Amino acid sequence: MSISAEGPAAAGRRLAGDLAMWFFILAELTVFGILILAFAVAQALQPALFQGGRAVLDASTGLALTLSLLTGGLFAAMALARVREGRRGGTRLLAAALVSACVYVGLKLAEYRHLGALGLGLEHDTFFTLYWVLTGFHFLHVLLGMVILAWMAVRCRARRYGPGRCAGLESGVLYWHMVDLVWVLLFPVVYLLG
Repeated sequence: MSISAEGPAAAGRRLAGDLAMWFFILAELTVFGILILAFAVAQALQPALFQGGRAVLDASTGLALTLSLLTGGLFAAMALARVREGRRGGTRLLAAALVSACVYVGLKLAEYRHLGALGLGLEHDTFFTLYWVLTGFHFLHVLLGMVILAWMAVRCRARRYGPGRCAGLESGVLYWHMVDLVWVLLFPVVYLLG
């Protein structure tokens, strides 16, 4: 019989959140990975077209979008830490994460309106087709994330989470971090890298 060198501490470890959420996140990351790869291949085939399309985008808006999502992720992580420790304030932090997500939505809708007014829609060219598909798919994930943040805030306010009973909160925060991670990859690929 072999005993682990880590002993009882290893037995107390567990994967954060629900296993189903991890599978969902892996599936979503796979889809985003394929879309980003398609973007990179299309850019390699049409570099001038992609350079021209990227020149229309405002990198400062992309940076503001990034900061709003990361700020939301920070607030969500802080809320989870408070709940795990049995401290109050998780609801306010989740509400702050939701406000940060609303900033993202407002900025993104303004960018979409601007591009639409310029006639740069889904069928304009390869760059904008992939831009709309990638950022639109991500936008839908942000909206779902906002629903999850709101649901978690309501449950947190009702004290449905606490030390040792926060797997649902962990899963929701994991989802939001997946949304963050994807945008951290999309921002340079779509807005910056030529």
